[in-house]
Amino acid sequence: METAIPYTMYIEATPNPASMKFVTNKLLITEKGASAEYKNISETQTAPIAAKLFQFPFVKTVFISANYVTITKNDAVDWDDITLELRVFLTDYLNAGNLIITALPQQEVAIDNSFTETKTVSTQHAAPKDEVEIKIIEVLDQYIRPAVENDGGLITFKDLKDGVVTVQMRGACSGCPSSTMTLKAGIEALLKRLLPDAVKEVVSEAM
Repeated sequence: METAIPYTMYIEATPNPASMKFVTNKLLITEKGASAEYKNISETQTAPIAAKLFQFPFVKTVFISANYVTITKNDAVDWDDITLELRVFLTDYLNAGNLIITALPQQEVAIDNSFTETKTVSTQHAAPKDEVEIKIIEVLDQYIRPAVENDGGLITFKDLKDGVVTVQMRGACSGCPSSTMTLKAGIEALLKRLLPDAVKEVVSEAM
C-alpha cells in the first residue's frame, strides 16, 4: 500500500507588503486555471480552509489558486509574528485530510429586471468579441499573467471600450501599492506598443 505524500509548504513574499504567498507541493484546486478569492467569512460556506483562516483576527482576505494560498493581513500585526503560525496551521490542516474547497465561489448575475441567475465566479477572461480582444488576451496570457500569478495574484481581461482596456485583479494584486505602476508601466505600455491603434489606456476594476 502506497503511503500518501504529505503536504509541505514554503512561504514567498509578494510585491504587496500586506500579502504573503503560502506555496504547497500539491494542488489545492485541481480545476485548470481556477482560483477563488474570499473577502470575509460570510463568503466561505464552500471553502472550509478559508473559513478556518478567517478565525485568525488578522486575516483580511484569502486567495486560493493552483498550489498556493495568498493571505492578506490587516495592519495590526507584522508578518514576522504570524508567518510561522499560519504555515504550521495550513500544513497541519491539509495533512489531516480536511476539506479545502467543496465548490468554487458563485455570484448572482442580473439577466433582466425580474430574474437573476447564480453562476460560478469566473477566473477566466471575458469572451473576446473580435480579433483585437483575442490579441489582448494572448498578450496578457503570454507576458503578464505568469508573472502576476508568480506574485500570488491573478489578472483577467474584462472588456475593451473606446480604446480603454479594463482588467480585473485579485489576490496579492488587489490593493497592492505597486499595482498601479504594474498596470501603467507594464501592462498599459506593452499593450499600447503591440496594439497602438486599439489601446489608449488600461484600467483596473476592483473585485
